Amino acid sequence: MLVNTDLHIHSCFSMATSKDMVINNIAPEAKLKGLQLVGTGDALHPEWLEIIENSTNYTGDGIYSTDDCDFVLTTEVEGEKKIHHLILIPTIEIARELADKLVSINKNKDGRPRTKMNGAEIMDLAKEYDCLVGPAHAFTPWTGMYKSFDSVYDCYGRKPDFLELGLSADTNMADRIEELHDIPFLSNSDAHSPWPHRLGREFNQIELEDISFSSLQNAIKNNKIKANYGLIPNLGKYHMTACTKCYKLVDPVLAKENKMKCPCGGRIKKGVDYRISEIATWDKPHHPDFRPPYIHLMPLAEIISMVYDKGVTTKMVQTKWRALIDNIGNEIDILIEASLEKIAEVDSNVSPAIEAFRNKNIRISPGGGGKYGQISLDGDIKKREELKQVKSLTLDNF
Repeated sequence: MLVNTDLHIHSCFSMATSKDMVINNIAPEAKLKGLQLVGTGDALHPEWLEIIENSTNYTGDGIYSTDDCDFVLTTEVEGEKKIHHLILIPTIEIARELADKLVSINKNKDGRPRTKMNGAEIMDLAKEYDCLVGPAHAFTPWTGMYKSFDSVYDCYGRKPDFLELGLSADTNMADRIEELHDIPFLSNSDAHSPWPHRLGREFNQIELEDISFSSLQNAIKNNKIKANYGLIPNLGKYHMTACTKCYKLVDPVLAKENKMKCPCGGRIKKGVDYRISEIATWDKPHHPDFRPPYIHLMPLAEIISMVYDKGVTTKMVQTKWRALIDNIGNEIDILIEASLEKIAEVDSNVSPAIEAFRNKNIRISPGGGGKYGQISLDGDIKKREELKQVKSLTLDNF
């Protein structure tokens, strides 16, 4: 069976996360999105584990279920050098034992525990309990593994179970690095709110024998991920090298010459695009035979927002989003499978936008410095971006 999975989210107990991130909100929104299996996030936090226990039924083999969704226990841990690691955990009992053994700086205060343990120590602890572990959003400049290491083996000492790509990278980018050729890639949302323009904005389609931790573990270890879905990397907020204050794109070489300082007073952050070019083996991707396709998607509400030039959370956009869901089906099916004619029957303005996205007939102003990229269906954004790039190449032109 093919199962849509998002294995990295956060609960209401994580910093800068919506108070609405509770099971009773996440589960129905995941169903509307089209996800069947969702990571709980924050599974080392005692209060969150209590909410999971009280809001779900344990159906066996690591799965905690509601009427709308199945959950598997996951957590993100911040280790040495502020690197983030994603761990998939078999049961609540094991999660509690892990929490007791993890030497945490902010124990029980934040859904994402912080520890001084390095990647190898975190992996050893996870493996002691038969967990799956790998780097979270591996290329991002603040907390990704590759910000501090040139090799995944320098971080862990051995091969991780997977590597999470993050919003600013995709398979074509990561498969330029030879050492990753025997490591499965995950694409997850890292959602901080339960709404479908965040939850499942990146997800995996995995072939499972059944919905269970054992089946998920087997699928990841034996390359049964059939597709990765996610944002076009240019839309990621750390894709290009840019200032974190004024968000202007800066040539990476020039940025380093100026000690990553922007004339506006802000700090310039190295983009994922450039970081991968520094450690890449090849200029173009070399995909191993088992690597599944990476399919670029954009959340439906953001497409509607773009078409009508209204905010994603406005009543107008949400009403139109709901009409499409009620008349056609879940969001993933609308974005990937639904006929354009059927979509047009509900919203004739949105149908051409989905068609343009499917056909890659779009323009993107890339993100960087902490600001998401922008998308357009016309050529104006390309002209603006070309002008912006020229002005960004010398710091005198700021």
